[in-house]
Amino acid sequence: MKVEIWSDFACPFCYIGKTYYERALAQFPQREQIVTQYKSFELDPNASVSQKQPTIESLAEKYGTSVEQAKEMTQGVAGRAEEAGLIFHFDKMMTINSMDAHRIVHYAQSIGKAKELVEALFYAYFTDNKDLSDRQVLIDIAESVQLQVKEVLEDEQKYKAQVKADEFEAQQLAVRGVPFFVIDRKYAISGAQPVSVFLETLNKAWSERSGGLTHVEAAGDDDNCGPDGCKL
Repeated sequence: MKVEIWSDFACPFCYIGKTYYERALAQFPQREQIVTQYKSFELDPNASVSQKQPTIESLAEKYGTSVEQAKEMTQGVAGRAEEAGLIFHFDKMMTINSMDAHRIVHYAQSIGKAKELVEALFYAYFTDNKDLSDRQVLIDIAESVQLQVKEVLEDEQKYKAQVKADEFEAQQLAVRGVPFFVIDRKYAISGAQPVSVFLETLNKAWSERSGGLTHVEAAGDDDNCGPDGCKL
């Protein structure tokens, strides 16, 4: 059974949601028969690679608030992350263009190393506040999980079509925010849902294994990020 996850490395709820999904998967009896596929979704495809901006300032501009108010907005998300056992440092975070990060994940997926790389990228951005727009940073992160990605990054077209194909597929599925989980093309879960929601849905999908896409309604549907920003 396949689980497809649309996400972006600039999305805090994507890291939280991935963490809860993995905890549910660890409890799922048939976990060895689950294939997890990571799908690309750029929240801001036009983000500058060279001109960075503190995330707090970017949020203040996006929502028309002061920097202090933007800081307060992120505290709730940081608290959610802490509940999941994650540490987010919004005060040191910078905006990024995530295309290259998505490209190397497609490469990693082609050789069965995507899980390790995706976790390393999320941790690098939210906890260590690394610049995922910087190719040398991406090379170093990949090397930490025994991957060589320099050749991929030097060819700007390599895996770019796959990234865009994922995004087009998201449009076809009416994905408006991430994280977005599609389980066996039967159930769709939007947002950073609790472990129990993922586990229950995995069990339902496993028992049914047929039919169309059904959206799972849960309390945390607003815990996602879209092109217009994150619902903080």
